[in-house]
Amino acid sequence: MTLSTEFQFSQASLQDYVDCPRRFYLSRVRRLAWPAIEAEPALEHERQLQQGAAFHRLVHQHVLGLLPECLSSSITDEDLSRWWRNYMESGPADIPKLRYPEVVLSAPVSGRRLVAKYDLLAVEVGQRAVVVDWKTSRKRRKREWLAARLQTRVYPYLLARAGSHLNEDQPFEPERIEMVYWFANFPGEPERFPYDAAQYEADGACLASLIEKIKGLGDGDFPRTTDKQHCKYCVYRSLCQRGVKAGALEEAEEESEVDDDFDISLDFEQIAEIEH
Repeated sequence: MTLSTEFQFSQASLQDYVDCPRRFYLSRVRRLAWPAIEAEPALEHERQLQQGAAFHRLVHQHVLGLLPECLSSSITDEDLSRWWRNYMESGPADIPKLRYPEVVLSAPVSGRRLVAKYDLLAVEVGQRAVVVDWKTSRKRRKREWLAARLQTRVYPYLLARAGSHLNEDQPFEPERIEMVYWFANFPGEPERFPYDAAQYEADGACLASLIEKIKGLGDGDFPRTTDKQHCKYCVYRSLCQRGVKAGALEEAEEESEVDDDFDISLDFEQIAEIEH
């Protein structure tokens, strides 16, 4: 079995490959469902996933124009209420007022589609654009960890490649793009990543090389990771004979969040409308 020619790459699928080629193969190529949990305690993990999804929905609705008081009245969860209050009182500062939530952008890279679904794009037409990503993790991630994530490369890169329709059909210059991670539990400590032409060229080369490599691989070319820390939070760990027990949720390096890659299903007509 090989990767479908219709497969659309994303930051999450590329991160899967970088973390563990075997995980990418089982999840993205074979699309194998495996009856295992990612982290213990399982119920708390599920609760955190639901809380994170609920916070994203609240912000999405607020950006679309729903009144804050109406949204506030619907919140019954204590953590969610605190995150919402943090967002209303200490949301991302110094971002443009023209805001687009849940935007999907796509561009061809090495003969395949690279797709990204943004939490928020804030635009000042003709001037600048800010990518905002909401994080509901219990830990404040270090800048070095965030900088190494594929998301920090893919999101600004795709905006520069495919965001011209948000800027009166003019591409955003890389120097006028910024990526901001905003932490619901640490509202006063966002992490900001400026962008520039050199980084844009480096990201383009890196992503093209990675996609070119992956699309040429066969069944036997997806080895297990050598970093067994990743296995603790992988549903395929027992299949790969890397243990049965899930890792402790409180020790997890990565944030618990729903992988919405499989919700990004664009046909080429839709993509043509998005990418100018």
